[in-house]
Amino acid sequence: MSNILYMTSEVFPLIKTGGLADVASSLPAALLELEQDVRILLPAYPEVLEKVKAPRRLATASYYNLDVELLETRLPDSNVLTWLVHCPAVFDRPGGPYMNSDGQPWHDNALRFAIFCKVAVDIALDNLALDWQPDIVHGNDWQSGLTMALLSQHPSRPATVFTVHNLAYQGLFDYPTFRDLKLADSLWSMQGLEFYGQLSFIKGGLVFADRINTVSPTYAMEILLPAYGCGLEGLLQHRRDRLSGIINGIDQKVWDPGTDPHLAVTYTRKTLAKKIQNKAALQEKLGLPVNAKIPVIGFISRMVEQKGLDIILQGMLDILALPIQMVILGTGEVHYEMQLAEWAQEHPEQLKVIIGYNEALSHQIEAGSDMFLMPSLFEPCGLNQLYSLRYGTLPIVTNVGGLADTVVDASPANIENATANGFVFKPNSSDELLATLKRALQLYQQTRLWRRLQVTAMSSDFSWQNSARHYIDLYKSALADRDAAIH
Repeated sequence: MSNILYMTSEVFPLIKTGGLADVASSLPAALLELEQDVRILLPAYPEVLEKVKAPRRLATASYYNLDVELLETRLPDSNVLTWLVHCPAVFDRPGGPYMNSDGQPWHDNALRFAIFCKVAVDIALDNLALDWQPDIVHGNDWQSGLTMALLSQHPSRPATVFTVHNLAYQGLFDYPTFRDLKLADSLWSMQGLEFYGQLSFIKGGLVFADRINTVSPTYAMEILLPAYGCGLEGLLQHRRDRLSGIINGIDQKVWDPGTDPHLAVTYTRKTLAKKIQNKAALQEKLGLPVNAKIPVIGFISRMVEQKGLDIILQGMLDILALPIQMVILGTGEVHYEMQLAEWAQEHPEQLKVIIGYNEALSHQIEAGSDMFLMPSLFEPCGLNQLYSLRYGTLPIVTNVGGLADTVVDASPANIENATANGFVFKPNSSDELLATLKRALQLYQQTRLWRRLQVTAMSSDFSWQNSARHYIDLYKSALADRDAAIH
């Protein structure tokens, strides 16, 4: 059994902006079930404090002349102990965890997450007298990267693991910020936190962690290439012996078509015929013509370039010429929201666009759609294709990252050997997307074959227990690396 401090800047259901929040609630719970002693460390945003009941104060400290309390609670509907970094001066404000209400990054993000990281370091080195000390500090994304750099300066430190969920977000700040944070001069170098004249939080994890991993094996290989490495491919190639990929799991209690409370009708592989009732309920709810024969294509995503919005919009005229209905749910860059809303206005019988995020509706779209579209330009892991597979909704995805690792194209050979569970095409082309949609529609007409593909999809095992065992192996490797480095 290991003691694990799991650092995350968001965790469902307390605060969520993306997939990290889902991972951060599911992986610690799965590790706990496998008898690991895990504590989540999370900033105490106002939204978090509203949702937790009477947290207990564990310790007090001061960083950069700001008072900090460490509070203890449990993750709702879970036994996972959760420690909250309560520093009102930097975390108690309206808006999101990283951006203000105008969509701009908080001006003091470097200070906010430096405090978060320093608390982790003090827990790791037992400076807060908590009667608990981690064997492993597991950081996630740039917000936790500084921890690994700071711990590297202490010989009697825990082992460190750093998970990259999306390399495109790096936590970059100017040199005066580096000085203001009073970081050791030795960290300002190409071999440290300096990145083209800027302070890079993510480099803290990539340079100094004992082990680095990403959330799929293919993405771990892709980020060694200039096309996906975001300028960090040289560093990652240098550390490739410490780099690996573990595919995310999904919370199979939350995402289970057999028990999902959000659905009109629950169903399983054995009662797959009932799935169509969810389609009718979705069509009716969204004001689309209720028609069992017309395939519904779902799309749930942040509306940003990464998610393939450009190739969808380029091909939209041809897509809507197909005999389909399309349901889009998401929020993001205004120009994508506006263009999609215009298309929906012009084609009310075929296209429904809902701007915003709605957890219940996302479940209803997964269950009510026949296919799910994810034409991402890059995708470290992706969760929606995993939800779709579980719900018998065949994913149509690009051949990148976690999508390539989890979706098997319905080619004749893969159909023959019963491994096909969706449709895969090359990124960056609306022509390829259109051809793949047409191929999917042809197979959709073959009812018995389509049912077979759905059953294959629903038979996949993407439980967190499976992934958590891989993480335990990764922790053992990190401990061995740390011990080797000390001796």
